[in-house]
Amino acid sequence: MTTPALLPLSGRRIPPLNLGPPSFSHHRATLRLSEKFILLLILSAFITLCFGAFFFLPDSSKHKRFDLGLEDVLIPHVDTSKGEKDVGGFLIHGQGHDEHRHREEEERLRNKIRADHERALEEAKEKLKKSREMIQAEIETEKNKVAQEMKKKETKPLPPVPLPNLIGINGGEPEDEDTREKREKIKEMMKHAWSNYRKYGWGHNELKPIAMKGHSTNIFGSSKMGATIVDALDTLYIMGLHDEFKEGQEWIDHNLDFSVNSEVSVFEVNIRFIGGLLAAYYLSGQEVFKNKAVQLAGKLLPAFNTPTGIPWAMVNLKSGIGRNWGWASAGSSILAEFGTLHMEFVHLSYLTGDPVYYQKVMHIRKLLQKMDRPDGLYPNYLNPKTGRWGQHHTSVGGLGDSFYEYLLKAWLMSDKTDIEARKMYDDAIEAIEKHLIRTSNGGLTFIGEWKNGHLERKMGHLTCFAGGMFALGADGSKKDKAGHYLQLGAEIAHTCHESYDRTVLKLGPEAFKFDGGAEAVAVRQNEKYYILRPEVIETYWYMWRFTHDPKYRQWGWEATEAIEKYCRVRGGFSGIKDVYSSAPAYDDVQQSFFLAETLKYLYLLFSNDDLLPLDHWVFNTEAHPLPVLHLANTTLSGNPDLR
Repeated sequence: MTTPALLPLSGRRIPPLNLGPPSFSHHRATLRLSEKFILLLILSAFITLCFGAFFFLPDSSKHKRFDLGLEDVLIPHVDTSKGEKDVGGFLIHGQGHDEHRHREEEERLRNKIRADHERALEEAKEKLKKSREMIQAEIETEKNKVAQEMKKKETKPLPPVPLPNLIGINGGEPEDEDTREKREKIKEMMKHAWSNYRKYGWGHNELKPIAMKGHSTNIFGSSKMGATIVDALDTLYIMGLHDEFKEGQEWIDHNLDFSVNSEVSVFEVNIRFIGGLLAAYYLSGQEVFKNKAVQLAGKLLPAFNTPTGIPWAMVNLKSGIGRNWGWASAGSSILAEFGTLHMEFVHLSYLTGDPVYYQKVMHIRKLLQKMDRPDGLYPNYLNPKTGRWGQHHTSVGGLGDSFYEYLLKAWLMSDKTDIEARKMYDDAIEAIEKHLIRTSNGGLTFIGEWKNGHLERKMGHLTCFAGGMFALGADGSKKDKAGHYLQLGAEIAHTCHESYDRTVLKLGPEAFKFDGGAEAVAVRQNEKYYILRPEVIETYWYMWRFTHDPKYRQWGWEATEAIEKYCRVRGGFSGIKDVYSSAPAYDDVQQSFFLAETLKYLYLLFSNDDLLPLDHWVFNTEAHPLPVLHLANTTLSGNPDLR
């Protein structure tokens, strides 16, 4: 699940130098620039020479000033035969210091300055003989050398780590022809989304499929970081689209650069980029993905430099300066953002041997355990400076959702040994069920939002992931309530299906109410949109895995047909502004999570269970599969560097 896209920050990129054949007038201007360059070089050499003469050449009338007060300089050496006095293990030079040594030093400095500037003038003369193209080539060569040196430093070898036993990374072919055809159709939709991004938005973060050009939002900063490429990699791999996977790998290897002056969302970059790169590494074994994930993680660490260790929402990848969203309650960090790091950061420590990532997320957990929780609920806002809760607003949808998901998945990923995480999950779900879960007049189970002691009878599309979460956490629940939570998951799945079925387009709105006669329908115009979100289909898939009830495949196929009919355009897939309109307008954005999550969950829904089995893989909140770290390979015991 991802939080709603926010308004993009304005940003400009410096256009590249035009090194093509210049026109005559342009060439004359270029010659003038080259002459200015040479003149400036000579002038700078002359000024440096003057400064050197002013500061370093001796003034006979003020000879003592050139000594720089050497009689007061402390030097760790004593030679009493030269009239020096020992002062606490150091010495002070006396008045009888040998002036001959001063003259030698002055002469040496003079000769050095003269030689340096003769060399600078010779280099300037050589530059005068070179064409503009030769000068540009030399500049590019130097830039490439610096870039290569930086790349070498960033790609230092990581310690060898035994990979977990990776089971079910391909296959899953259904037995019956009808299911195979549906799976193939979803694969074709993935190829349509990818090929158009490849054609019109390559390297950009996302695609505008109607305008047929690149798109981005401020969660990715101002740089072209290829979010769709990284997000889509594992989906391409499990679908067997290996040529497309290779295209993405080559772009990442040669173009994915994190040393940019760009402010990004720590949460979004973690779940999409680090999660996507780690999943691609585990599936393919290609070291480039692991190395890039580690490089990026290092860029996120400065976000944790707060008084409490709760990270900022945003961090500049170059400067390391962090801040929070301006709209967040009293400068707070957001529960779903700082609480959705555990899976990726544990794997980073496992793969690198560096405990810092594990320590960061465990520090967050320990801090949360010490805090009082109103009515046993976790508010969505926490101030990283004071360590106090912000507005008392609790949601299992946006702002809160994946925090609860990651408590459960920390336990699953640890091969069910992280008992602390499981207890936190159980306690949180108990409070949620008590205060937030209700049944509507029409018999629909929904999860509302708690605001200052009042329940708002509203459920978001993002909240629909919880049906799958309840089913996933049923086994191992407290007081042997596995059957209860599996049933609760089924009820949430039914409610979310109704939110789809009660629209004209059979696609669900962003949020829907349960007030009066309006049940599972959007009331406000700004809640009627569908932006290719995956959460409902995610719950269908989990419910299918745990029950094999055919209605979940039926509901999934209904959603597939609606996406194909109403969201598919010539340049890819677009979100819809009003799912209740028979003539819907497009939002013209193909979200990266459509390829990472929506199409992946649909493909898995129509695959056999031996493809990415849930006892070996845990999916991060962006649907990137990470392997379970079994007892022999746990973060703290499997990697000898972490023992």
